[in-house]
Amino acid sequence: MSNILVENADGIVVVTLNRPQQRNAVTYEMWEQLAHLFRQFDRDPAVRSIILTGAGADFSAGADISEFAAVREGLEESKRYEVAVDAAGDAIYGVSKPTIAALHGYCLGGAAHLAMSCDFRVAERGATFGIPAARLSIVYGVSATRKLLSLVGVTQAKRILYTGKHFTAEDAVAIGFVDEIASDALAVARDRATEMVENAPLTIKGAKFILNGCARGELDRAAAERLIDEASASHDYVEGRNAFKEKRSPRFLGK
Repeated sequence: MSNILVENADGIVVVTLNRPQQRNAVTYEMWEQLAHLFRQFDRDPAVRSIILTGAGADFSAGADISEFAAVREGLEESKRYEVAVDAAGDAIYGVSKPTIAALHGYCLGGAAHLAMSCDFRVAERGATFGIPAARLSIVYGVSATRKLLSLVGVTQAKRILYTGKHFTAEDAVAIGFVDEIASDALAVARDRATEMVENAPLTIKGAKFILNGCARGELDRAAAERLIDEASASHDYVEGRNAFKEKRSPRFLGK
């Protein structure tokens, strides 16, 4: 998996798209790998927070269009390709750990889907954003469009998708696509991850499930109640109470 690098230190995993000579363009194989990785992270108690970034000058220029003739030529191939893209985005969106995209250089097309799938987005000044689907006669997928809508609203989403134009980091912050601008996006992402890594995993898992469900307009209330009950009956709830009483930092296990 040399096209995707994974570093794990102190509960913070950094996932790096690693094709800098191709502006980290994402291949079909990489979409599948990202889905597999984030499903693994969801099951791994040692993973407490995840950062997604790109090697070299860019986050990612998006899908690797140079391979479309081989992997996305006809209708059936296109459908299979979109399934792989959505699986990657939804695995990131659905992972029960906090996720932060550290963005620099280009963040275009399918890469925007990856960034929008994260909980938070930090961009460096000079980063360039855009979804040029209208210049390829591609309809941006339902999952990605829904995420875009929830971040920027319907009018801005239409402007981004109808025009295909690039926009700046300052524009991205103004419309809500990005949370903040930093001189070093990865360093700030690490700081944000550190702020959350010691907090109760079951709390974050439940909050993320409820917030994502509300944002998409499809909250599973029964599943949400199960997560609430799981936290209330957990070792970590007892640990949190005891740590508060004893005036010490809690040691949460995620169970």
